[in-house]
Amino acid sequence: MRTSAPPIRIALAALLIAAVLTLSMSGAVHRLVLAVLEEARQVATSHPTYAMALIVAFSAIAAMLAFVSSWVVVPFAVLTWGPTAALLLLWTGWLMGGAATYAIGRFLGRPAVRWLVSDDKLARYEQRFVRHMPFYVVLLVQLALPSEIPGYLLGMVGYPFTRFVAALGIVELTYGIATVYLGQGFLDRRTLPVLAGLTLMAFLAIAAGNLLHRRFRHA
Repeated sequence: MRTSAPPIRIALAALLIAAVLTLSMSGAVHRLVLAVLEEARQVATSHPTYAMALIVAFSAIAAMLAFVSSWVVVPFAVLTWGPTAALLLLWTGWLMGGAATYAIGRFLGRPAVRWLVSDDKLARYEQRFVRHMPFYVVLLVQLALPSEIPGYLLGMVGYPFTRFVAALGIVELTYGIATVYLGQGFLDRRTLPVLAGLTLMAFLAIAAGNLLHRRFRHA
């Protein structure tokens, strides 16, 4: 089911680690990024409601579309509102985006999901994603697959919405705590903890993918 996902995860993690190394180890680049973030923070403090709504909306879009990443706004959110408020804003957006993907999959069905994956892969997903899938498997799905895919697929097969949201909330809260910690580490220029955290998150996703693959293969 996921023969191509681990290499993609590894490639993305490698790119992110390279970016963190570049930004953190170069003092001039890091200072430039902090200066830009500070300018943005001053604008946000003048219009806090709009700024918070923008972060929530951006996080929701990131949960729906593969080419949008919440990572670009995490340092800004942490710098502007602190780790706890940043976590709440990001988590709210991710839940809203996940709920939207579920609704699209549930009410628009297969035609709306086909643009995400190929017909062959979609057929394999449909064979494995069922309405009464165990909760722990849904947790593995949320951990292993890119964040925009599970909602569409689970909505399409009619998986219970409350159970989907519960799994989504648990995984995204865990991911959010790690993300905010890494964002604070980047602001403080703590390179080694950030790299260790990124590596751990990548291995967690790969391990979840392997467990999910074994589970479906065994079934």
